[in-house]
Amino acid sequence: MKKSFFSECGFTAIELIVTIAIAAVLMAVAAPSFIGFQRNSELTSLTNKLLGSINTARGEAMKTGRNAFVIPANTTSWTSGWNVFVDMNSDNAYTEGTDILVQSNEAPSSFFEISGTNNAAASSPYISFDSSGYARAIGGSGLTNLTLSIKRTDVSTSAANEETRRIIVARTGKTRSCKPRSDSSCTTTQSS
Repeated sequence: MKKSFFSECGFTAIELIVTIAIAAVLMAVAAPSFIGFQRNSELTSLTNKLLGSINTARGEAMKTGRNAFVIPANTTSWTSGWNVFVDMNSDNAYTEGTDILVQSNEAPSSFFEISGTNNAAASSPYISFDSSGYARAIGGSGLTNLTLSIKRTDVSTSAANEETRRIIVARTGKTRSCKPRSDSSCTTTQSS
């Protein structure tokens, strides 16, 4: 007896159900890992963007021979975004039309919190560099290390602490980012 070609093609119902079940188990295992990867990627991206802006301000200060600043876009909160400008009139504040706006960054997603120490935590926070590239305080020649902490607010407290990133600006102007959870030198009270 001759068999029909069509009777031998395809999957049986049992084979299809088993395949779908295996795929579902694999996705259930991979999904949490992917979410963690995505969260880490978003946090790292924001940290690198802010670090890049700080380094841009330092470079502009040395290039132009004038003080350069990184300030929150709304002048009070880092989570509103931030601007980098060169202070052409030496008034320690952004003056539209006079100062040079080098970079303007939009607010990060609402689930990020950015807090700072020293100048970066003032009622009008800022990060400033002089013409030699040294971090400076308004009305003073230098400052102690300044730290910005970036963390997520859409996760549990323990997960937020696990995923926190810091940007440290040394008085010499050197900047770096680190993870406090895995780097014991990543503190808000460094002396370098």
